[in-house]
Amino acid sequence: MNKRISKIPNDVQDRNSVAWKKLCEYIDQVAENGTDEFVPREALGDELFAQIFTLPESIAKLKKVKKIGLYGSNLKRIPPEIGQMESLDFFDPYTSYNLHWFPFEIYKCKKLKDSRISTRALYGNYKNRMGFPKLDHNPVRYYGDNLKCSVCEKKLTYETTNQMWITAHVGTDTIPMLANLCSKECEQELPKPPKDYVEFPHKGGADLKQPDMDEFEYIRANYRTVTLEEIESNKKETKNEKPKLLKLIRKIWEK
Repeated sequence: MNKRISKIPNDVQDRNSVAWKKLCEYIDQVAENGTDEFVPREALGDELFAQIFTLPESIAKLKKVKKIGLYGSNLKRIPPEIGQMESLDFFDPYTSYNLHWFPFEIYKCKKLKDSRISTRALYGNYKNRMGFPKLDHNPVRYYGDNLKCSVCEKKLTYETTNQMWITAHVGTDTIPMLANLCSKECEQELPKPPKDYVEFPHKGGADLKQPDMDEFEYIRANYRTVTLEEIESNKKETKNEKPKLLKLIRKIWEK
């Protein structure tokens, strides 16, 4: 098990920079135009995009965005407001190797069916079992004081929130998420982690025991047998679109 555990940085972004201001302007434009894609690198250019380490809370306005393209970013975190992107169906932060975890609120994006995440970089991933930072006496803080329960959205303070890690399927990946909880009842509402991951919400830390599993065991545990009917069905897809079966094989071995 990989025991690399470090404190999660809180103040990661210079919000007075040109890059940040242009990103906020871009979000306003996407929201106003009703665009269904959010790809900040295309709007900012490589140099400015490299200076972005989190996304603005104003992504909550992107109600019509279906795709987020964050390929190769330097992002260190995603704000909880992503849960308000009600049309999101494809999330792509592939090769964003500083993204080790996500807010639980992304689990609330009910239309999110596909994702492309560099899972090797995630806390608890089966390929290296990177350790989860301990949350006791080391709370993750967000910009401002607008803290809410990740489950019921009750207003909280940093003194009253109970922060916990939970691992679950989101899109087409298994990811670690941080939840802010107001009560035991809300903790019990968290999803059940998949097989071969930590089976319960937890606080992280070096003493946390994670399951041991090699890559073959992971594939056997998490991917079912593909039927002949499904293969024949995939052959009928258009030539311009990769068959879903090939996408599945790519996802297993790329990450």
